[in-house]
Amino acid sequence: MDTNPTTARAFFNEMYDAAGDVRPSYAGIAKWLERTPADLIELKRQEAEFLFRRIGITFAVYGAGADPERIIPFDIVPRVLAHDEWSLLTRGLEQRVKALNAFLHDVYHGREIVRAGLIPEHQIIHNPSYQAAMEGLTLPHRVYSIIAGIDVVRTGPTDFYVLEDNLRTPSGVSYMLENREMMMRLFPDLCAGHGPLPIDHYPNALLTTLQSLAPAACDQEPTVAVLTPGLFNSAYFEHAYLADRMGVELVEGPDLFVEDDQVFMRTTEGPKRIDVLYRRIDDDFLDPEAFNPDSVLGVKGLMRAYRKGRVALANAVGTGVADDKATYIHVPKMIEFYLGEKPILKNVPTHDCSEPQSLAYVLDHLHELVVKEVQGSGGYGMLIGPAASTAEREAFAAKLKAHPDAYIAQPTLALSASPTFVASGVAPRHIDLRPFVLVGEKITIVPGGLTRVALPEGSLVVNSSQGGGTKDTWVLPPLPGQWQSQGFGG
Repeated sequence: MDTNPTTARAFFNEMYDAAGDVRPSYAGIAKWLERTPADLIELKRQEAEFLFRRIGITFAVYGAGADPERIIPFDIVPRVLAHDEWSLLTRGLEQRVKALNAFLHDVYHGREIVRAGLIPEHQIIHNPSYQAAMEGLTLPHRVYSIIAGIDVVRTGPTDFYVLEDNLRTPSGVSYMLENREMMMRLFPDLCAGHGPLPIDHYPNALLTTLQSLAPAACDQEPTVAVLTPGLFNSAYFEHAYLADRMGVELVEGPDLFVEDDQVFMRTTEGPKRIDVLYRRIDDDFLDPEAFNPDSVLGVKGLMRAYRKGRVALANAVGTGVADDKATYIHVPKMIEFYLGEKPILKNVPTHDCSEPQSLAYVLDHLHELVVKEVQGSGGYGMLIGPAASTAEREAFAAKLKAHPDAYIAQPTLALSASPTFVASGVAPRHIDLRPFVLVGEKITIVPGGLTRVALPEGSLVVNSSQGGGTKDTWVLPPLPGQWQSQGFGG
């Protein structure tokens, strides 16, 4: 099977170098693809789809004509990262989440970064995700984003860019885990031959991290529960999956109540105290007493219990002020300000359309830029200038002029590509990576993450909600001597 395209390409091919030779980390994958007939791969792909559907791994896509129970396409050619590449990424991820959590503590306390003139105060207090109820509240370990999903793209051998910091309720970790289980089921010999570093300890690591945040008054093993908006949420499968894998209860708002500023769960044996809630409900719907009074998803009085230190919430209320696309521009400054370090991972150069000069530049260069909503997610509400028609760019220009503060713009990056099984065989497709970072008493990052793939040829949109697929992410073990040479602990 020919997987080496001979046409000129401007993107970084993760499997082949510029001379067309297979990179060492992909040597085993290349041999496997050469000796595996395409019809066998197609049969395995169909088997994976059948198994995912039987297990119930679906992702709701909303909108006219959308499928509320769509299977996310799964590509069975794994994405491979060498251990030294992963080491670079993990150091950059740890640095970034430390700075972001320091920023969040600062935002709701002294705002030293504002006094230093690095971020305008109006950008914080006028942010729709800013929550005044968090002012002055000090959290365990000063951690606000306990579970972070950092979207990373690659443009060269050591060129990694952060596209987004997902600090509120990042999703996708269940697909990361199920993708690995599917690969081990379909291709056990291939997995055994490569020995990718394991990721199946993530649920235990998540539970340990959540328990480490328990209130000081907790005098027993902390009771953890996952709070879901319910069956009709697009990520409900993940909520149930993680609760099951951690061995904790999956609850909805009506299952909980607050008494004497303590959160309890209704059970057949009577009320049971909850110490930590891994909540997958947005701030506005979390507590009708503190936020949206019409919410039927949350728990009345939850914020009172939270502010009095009787329950821990993961992630913390108000984390969204640090992960919108306008705040993203300032993360390199945060790293230097709070940590005194140079950023390891790069930011994509970003134009803030609320600034008149930036807006003028963006309007003149719409044909070469990607424009995104500051509060947007999931690939909605964005314009990919090079792929848009003249009419689409003109319509978007009108939106920019009407609400410039709602948008940022970035150059179109040449995302790296990895071999992907498509209708015509195996071909390169553009990818990104969402590693999951757990922050409690310590920082834990399981080796890998969720690789998302843009399936149409030439497409740069990897979001599942926009038709993207996923694939397993393999981090290879270190080469002999690498543990010592790179300073990894025993």
